[in-house]
Amino acid sequence: QGAGAFAFMELNDGTTFKNLQVVADKGIEGWDALTENAHTHTSWRVQGTLVASPGKEQSLECRAHSLTLLGSCSPSDYPLAKGRMPLDFLRGIPHLRARTNTLSALTRLRSKLSFAIHSFFQERNFHYVHTPIITTSDCEGAGELFAVTTLLGKEGMQMNVSKGEVDYSQDFFKQKAYLSVSGQLQAEALACAMGKVYTFGPTFRAEESHTTRHLAEFWMIEPEIAFANLEDAMSVAEALLQHCVSYALEHLPDDITFFHNAAIKGLGGFSKGDLRAKLQSIVAGPFTRLSYSEAIAALQKSKEHLDPPAEWGADLSTQMERCLTEQIYGGPVIVYDYPAQIKPFYMRLNDDNNTVAAMDVLFPKCGEMVGGSQREDRYNLLQQRVTQHGIPTEHMQWYSDLRRFGGVPHAGFGLGFERLLMFISGLDNIRDVASSLASQDMRSDDHATALRGQTQPSQSGQPQ
Repeated sequence: QGAGAFAFMELNDGTTFKNLQVVADKGIEGWDALTENAHTHTSWRVQGTLVASPGKEQSLECRAHSLTLLGSCSPSDYPLAKGRMPLDFLRGIPHLRARTNTLSALTRLRSKLSFAIHSFFQERNFHYVHTPIITTSDCEGAGELFAVTTLLGKEGMQMNVSKGEVDYSQDFFKQKAYLSVSGQLQAEALACAMGKVYTFGPTFRAEESHTTRHLAEFWMIEPEIAFANLEDAMSVAEALLQHCVSYALEHLPDDITFFHNAAIKGLGGFSKGDLRAKLQSIVAGPFTRLSYSEAIAALQKSKEHLDPPAEWGADLSTQMERCLTEQIYGGPVIVYDYPAQIKPFYMRLNDDNNTVAAMDVLFPKCGEMVGGSQREDRYNLLQQRVTQHGIPTEHMQWYSDLRRFGGVPHAGFGLGFERLLMFISGLDNIRDVASSLASQDMRSDDHATALRGQTQPSQSGQPQ
């Protein structure tokens, strides 16, 4: 700038969305290094003085006294362009994508929301507990689990390939073991001793559902509340969601503004609309509550063409969830008292013997945000439900014992953390809110080589 008399540098260490403008005069220590490395994502140490800025974009700037180059960056090899880049391209370079505006803002959002979740429960005297990641139980009963084994490649492994039979007595745990789909069952045991507990950790599901709303590895928040019923669980879930959205609006104003502007403009990868107004409506509440039967009736009266049509006894499709939240009620909806035949064994059977005390919190765009229930606390009825679902009773004896030995009514729910991040950020694809390095170790060497050989994509209006 100024015919080479001074230079501007934009500095960011990830603390906030906004950069710090650095003004460096010609001739200061490190000037030559600056002129030779004046391109994106070089790393510097700057010593100087913070002064009032005459510019309109910032109130303060740094007047540099000296500059030290810490890390150079080859502009010809660096895969990130200075402008906006397609989010699907960024998924292919997960080790670098946190350097972009979108993913750095999302990382700060993930951090702040994690703190908000812990503060919500700690302030209400919940105990934070750690449940196993490797387990022998299938909480959902769906069989969509990742197996954990040491048998592959093991000499002498006994396996009947034609029948798919494996001798698990030779395995590390001497029986089938899986990555956990949920910490709920273990949390129930702790709640029956400690009163109120919650888990917040990774879960894994091997669903063949390659949609924009599903991940194989994701984080779940799962509270369990002793001496509670379904109404209590619904109230806690609503309060938690409102707290998280409110916390993001208050503590990340610049990042929320960035997400909001991207949504208003309808940039690629974002749900077009007034994101800030949508978030503020969540905080304002209350959420609409209606029974499953009422939801089916409302859908049947709706003018929306539903395929398949809404029928009592079937689960709500994504289209139905969006119809309820976006067309009929225009906001979050809590649906409760679902048919027993479409829900897991551990949910409390209602007095009609046809429905269970289950609930889902549905959000616009995202669909199901929370799923929960009052747990079946009656020993005999629990045994019946276990048998009806084809689960060997001996596998669940420890769980049944919670009802025999001083059991109490209790309830809980699960909140998918990445879906909450999707909603607050306005991003369309859950893969873009997954942990920034989520796919790094799953790429093959050939895939990584291909990525290194790719040229930079055109600036197609996607947010960096």
